[in-house]
Amino acid sequence: MLFKTLSAAVYGIDAELVEVEVDLTPRPGDSMNEQPAVIVVGLPDLAVRESRERIRSAINNSGFFFPVYKITINLAPADVKKEGSAFDLPIAVGILGANGELQREDLSDTLLIGELALDGRVRPVRGALPIAVAAKKKGMKRLLLPVENACEAAVVAGLEVYPVKDLREVITLLNLAELPEPMKLDVEELLNEADQYSVDFREVRGQMHAKRALEIATAGGHNILLVGPPGSGKSMLSKRIPSILPPITFEEALETTKIHSVAGFTDARGLLTTRPFRSPHHTISDAGLIGGGVIPRPGEVSLAHNGVLFLDELPEFERNVLEVLRQPLEDQRVTISRASMSLTFPAGFMLVAAMNPCNCGFYGDPTRECRCTPPQVQRYISKISGPLLDRIDIHINVPAVKVSELAAQDSGDNSAQIRERVVKVRKLQHQRFNGEHVFCNAQMPPRLIRKYCQLETTSQQMLERAMMKLGLSARAYDRILKVSRTIADLEGLEQIAEKHISEAVQYRTLDRTYWQ
Repeated sequence: MLFKTLSAAVYGIDAELVEVEVDLTPRPGDSMNEQPAVIVVGLPDLAVRESRERIRSAINNSGFFFPVYKITINLAPADVKKEGSAFDLPIAVGILGANGELQREDLSDTLLIGELALDGRVRPVRGALPIAVAAKKKGMKRLLLPVENACEAAVVAGLEVYPVKDLREVITLLNLAELPEPMKLDVEELLNEADQYSVDFREVRGQMHAKRALEIATAGGHNILLVGPPGSGKSMLSKRIPSILPPITFEEALETTKIHSVAGFTDARGLLTTRPFRSPHHTISDAGLIGGGVIPRPGEVSLAHNGVLFLDELPEFERNVLEVLRQPLEDQRVTISRASMSLTFPAGFMLVAAMNPCNCGFYGDPTRECRCTPPQVQRYISKISGPLLDRIDIHINVPAVKVSELAAQDSGDNSAQIRERVVKVRKLQHQRFNGEHVFCNAQMPPRLIRKYCQLETTSQQMLERAMMKLGLSARAYDRILKVSRTIADLEGLEQIAEKHISEAVQYRTLDRTYWQ
């Protein structure tokens, strides 16, 4: 007695279909008093092997008969590692199908995932969205999965999604001659929902220079570092960046949701409709930041994909943690290699970092005396390496706010006004890079920099003088051009002018003010 069902295993942010083969073989001397033997093969991990006991209890407590046979379960392909509890449901359905509980003998167009409780309830699992995408690509007709995972799976068009609560409901559903209407989800309505933010840039008094830098950074997707004394508003400014980010597109939302689905962080809506803003504590490990595990899981840099990664108190992070940021900042992806596999996670985020200029926080402050010696200042600053600093496009000084500015009524544009300008510039970049797999100025490779960042003779001479005077690297040269391109875009100009170069260079002087 052989019965086959289909499930899927998640690797990285993608999924591969897994065929679950269940064979019931009578054994000489078998009786109702003997415990049936259940063997799982096909490189299962501990969670999959433990499923034998969960499935036995779930079947019995759902009112079905657990067969007293030797049960062999093969998860094919047999040479690929299988992990997690998502195989509980397809294995249970396979056992019941082999035992004659299903009227339908062919489930080749149906994919099943879900963890089983001892009472037969179907519990949520990780990676429902990647599995739904894989099912659609492989030509599957329908997907049965836990109710809690249904919304994220229903995002995939052309796939019939059926949320189920327990094992008995699954068997009843599969025995129907004609299935009911599948779950429907209006993706456009989700994306068109107005983003409501509890914070606004108008709440920040003064700091016009910093607000300007943040607008430029957001418009072009540039990394930015804020340096200033305690209480100057660095964190306050950074936490308001989501309110000026452009709306997320469906393609971006789908890719970002896949990452969060694998990590188990999706919400009730199923689809992430706002750009992520991740702010890990400085005690985070390098594996927590980049990702890791026996079967690698995404870290904070991947969870911030298509959004913002905010690192507050940057020098407080461990040196090795900061250094692993180099590759994702450069390549917009993270590759984690293990003996059994190598997985790549997207990591196209905008880095926003904040730090004090020294241990006491008042180096260079005209109103407060710094208690740190020059060697102490250098030791504190040197926690941020030159190669990492080179990968940050904009460095901005955030001085202490004056009392007169705190009392002023005019605090500049609100978030909606800034966001309008940012969206306009992002649309311009989208048109410019159409078909290039580049979505903002910060992502331009050298080929596109030479094409879209051409300078007039006077502007080129100004940039060369600045490079020589400040001792900037070739990487800094390209990043200045990218920032200049964004500044020109904000003014609606095609040609990069001297003033744009001058402002962009201004945002690179901190690495020579402090990092000497």
